[in-house]
Amino acid sequence: MVFFFLAGFTFAQDPDDDITVDSSVVRLNVGVVNSTGRPITNLSRSNFKIFEDGIAQDISHFEPTSAPFSVVLILDMSGSTLGFRQNIKFSASRFIDALSPDDRVSVLEFYNRVNVLNGFTTDRSKIYHSIKVSNGKKGETKTQLFRAIDLALDKLATEGSRRKAIIVLTDGADTAARDMDRNQLNKLEDSEMTGAVNPEENPLLKSALDKASKYSVTIYPLALPTNDPRKFIDPLPIQLAMYDLARERLNILATRTGGEMHKINRLEEMGVLYARVAANVRSLYTIEYQPKNVKKDGKWREIKLKLNMPDLVYTTRPGYFAQ
Repeated sequence: MVFFFLAGFTFAQDPDDDITVDSSVVRLNVGVVNSTGRPITNLSRSNFKIFEDGIAQDISHFEPTSAPFSVVLILDMSGSTLGFRQNIKFSASRFIDALSPDDRVSVLEFYNRVNVLNGFTTDRSKIYHSIKVSNGKKGETKTQLFRAIDLALDKLATEGSRRKAIIVLTDGADTAARDMDRNQLNKLEDSEMTGAVNPEENPLLKSALDKASKYSVTIYPLALPTNDPRKFIDPLPIQLAMYDLARERLNILATRTGGEMHKINRLEEMGVLYARVAANVRSLYTIEYQPKNVKKDGKWREIKLKLNMPDLVYTTRPGYFAQ
């Protein structure tokens, strides 16, 4: 799994202006493509209209696709990735190659613990070195995926009003979430397991989504093909159910934050998909608005956009809980 984040340590960061974020403002990272899937990067504020629960909103701030990002790159160094660490490192470096020189990157590795390899920086030599030395430990079987995401989100919260994203390469098999799923599934007959557990009803996922919404972070999971029980001979129903729940949570992390999950079918695809994610990040607009409904009632607010140009398709987070 690959994410970028720093946990439990303090590092010197590149100088940056101190910025405070108005928590009442809704911030959206928005991707726009044409009918062939090509990113459209030359739009302006006047091309967008925003609606919350069907009510038109006033755009208060607009950033073009050229505005810099703060990115957390998270590297899965658990035992399941031991056989292709070099593929991970090479592909992660390609991702860095494709970012803007002004993008600030923090690199994190995780296995049964989470390690910060560097704080946010634009110094590419530091970033490449962090990727090179990431290694985890041989034989570690625990995977602290959601702990890594949680720490990454806390780290991004310190980046003020900069645009924010997390890139995670993983098979999605978080140990704590898997144990929760197993406890529920063990109470069921084999024939009852498919679809019996709601993937969204998991406290680790809920916490990650709440923080991602609060800090306006877009998440891009790259899903590794490892540990797929369908490749086993006669897999158990509980194995299939737990794997599917883990994959669905990766997809939820992406769709609820306005990102996209990319499935890696072959390890050779990893570098290409990393470059594609970098291109997606570099083609995002950022739009802010002050909601006309100011109630903090905990209810879901649905967000929709309209573009005044034909044949364009947008991607952003579908809404938020007013908390």
